[in-house]
Amino acid sequence: MGIVSWIVLGAIAGFLANLVVGGREGILGTIILGIVGAVIGGWLASEVFHKGDVTGVNVESIVIAVIGAIIVLLVWTALSRNRAAN
Repeated sequence: MGIVSWIVLGAIAGFLANLVVGGREGILGTIILGIVGAVIGGWLASEVFHKGDVTGVNVESIVIAVIGAIIVLLVWTALSRNRAAN
């Protein structure tokens, strides 16, 4: 998958994850969140659940990337709150 595909997939996944979780990242943060989510979601899908992985900009890849991005966003939010409390 090319860099442009990763950016497009990251933007879509990050945007949808922000809608679900309620994150407040900017455009660049949303794209990075989505790309990291795609990597984590792809790893979980292939290694843990033995399902498809992120192979391009298609429905299966978007769903996997969004699930990964939601996980990343929840962890990021939890770590940010803990850091702010200290």
